[in-house]
Amino acid sequence: MEAQSAVTDKKKMLANYVPIYVMLPLGIVSNDNVLLGKEGLKKQLLRLKEAGIDGVMSDVWWGIVESQGPQQYDWSAYRSLVELVKECGLKLQAIMSFHQCGGNVGDEVYIPIPQWVLDIGETDPDIFYTNRAGNRNKEYLTLGVDHQAIFNGRTAIQIYSDYMKSFREAMQDLIEAGVIIDIEVGLGAAGELRYPSYPQSQGWVFPGIGEFQCYDKYLKAAFKEAATKAGHPEWELPDNAGEYNDTPESTEFFGPNGTYLSVKGKFFLTWYSNMLLIHGDDILDEANKAFLGCKLKLAAKVSGIHWWYKSDNHAAELTAGYYNLTDRDGYRPIARMLSRHDRAILNFTCLEMRDSEQDADAKSAPQELVQQVLSGGWREDIEVAGENALSRYDSDAYNQMLLNARPNGVTEEGRPKMHTVTYLRSSDDLFEEENFELFKKFVKKMHADQEYCSDPKMYGQELVPLQRSKPKIPIDDLLDAITPLEPFPWDEETDMKVDG
Repeated sequence: MEAQSAVTDKKKMLANYVPIYVMLPLGIVSNDNVLLGKEGLKKQLLRLKEAGIDGVMSDVWWGIVESQGPQQYDWSAYRSLVELVKECGLKLQAIMSFHQCGGNVGDEVYIPIPQWVLDIGETDPDIFYTNRAGNRNKEYLTLGVDHQAIFNGRTAIQIYSDYMKSFREAMQDLIEAGVIIDIEVGLGAAGELRYPSYPQSQGWVFPGIGEFQCYDKYLKAAFKEAATKAGHPEWELPDNAGEYNDTPESTEFFGPNGTYLSVKGKFFLTWYSNMLLIHGDDILDEANKAFLGCKLKLAAKVSGIHWWYKSDNHAAELTAGYYNLTDRDGYRPIARMLSRHDRAILNFTCLEMRDSEQDADAKSAPQELVQQVLSGGWREDIEVAGENALSRYDSDAYNQMLLNARPNGVTEEGRPKMHTVTYLRSSDDLFEEENFELFKKFVKKMHADQEYCSDPKMYGQELVPLQRSKPKIPIDDLLDAITPLEPFPWDEETDMKVDG
């Protein structure tokens, strides 16, 4: 009888198991496409395996793989990496990284997008996101060229699609072997579905409000067409929204009774955020076609822009393309869009942050933001995943991540809980003895005090072949999800603390 009860208890606890992945260093494959320090990397992977983790996450850089010319792909270094991950008994979340590495928080290496694309940008600089002053951002192609056949006869969407199809072909056996379980599709700067509104490379410093990035000729024309269609051919893009490091109040656009509250301002913000939704939807549709039938999940990453969240204008979110206000949910429409792609995962960041750690002047509220976004995902019946935004090795950060992974603690139903948590990132600091001991406790707590479980079925995450995306959801139906709803209740603290 006791043995039976122990099995039942184990089942209950496994229902609360949250798989944990660790991000690999950014530069493990060199710019000339060589897997660096293979023996050292193997040691790292085996130590992580010993800590009980489920797998690792790695960028698969477009700028490295397709560097030799259009559709000249070289996957050899990444095949070596995936084979090594397999050899170490781990699984892999692969990021289709269509952005530049360098110019964002934590970027230690520089990997530009392919040179042949940058060359096209020499004659047509409008292929890059552009701010009002005309500064170009070469981190990622503007969504304005998604359907422009200006890249040796291909559109940007076709480039991303061809790359993903080629990845699938090159890795087919490793996908079938269950090593690659998750494809996170890069949709913008830092791989996130957002505009590059706060680039450090252009002098942005936290907590600046950032700037709108829609002044390239393609997005200008798209806005003019939309405004004309709406009966306002005279409307122009904002010219009063300030600069990267302004505060909201110092601008006419975001100030009290600012332009953002006017009919014209609302029209612009709806257009700007809708363009981002359509961009994400179009690329995920291609990803779904590329990986159709594979036993894996698709994922998209949304940025945790927690500064100015407590101000009425939510300025930093708005410039990034998240039209989120007290009376308008800017994240649930994204979750609804993801739901059609065989319930793709919404991966959110800043899981480790607490309001009390933030500078009061920035009106920052990471805890409420995480609560809102995760709740929106669950409401739209999709899986949510998350990661920490900054490297942390302390129990406060771990306990906050554990709380967000299971907001109501360990329950018999095991709901709501996050699909996966990815820890940023593997480094020498992580492997320092004290840090690593605490990290091992964190992994065990994510696993609800269970040992590593190799069978995802046991915790309700059996991988099944990817089904074809459902038909496109009309934009008006996506926008039905802007109605704010009360977030799910969160406990004050986790019942699975790393320190007691």
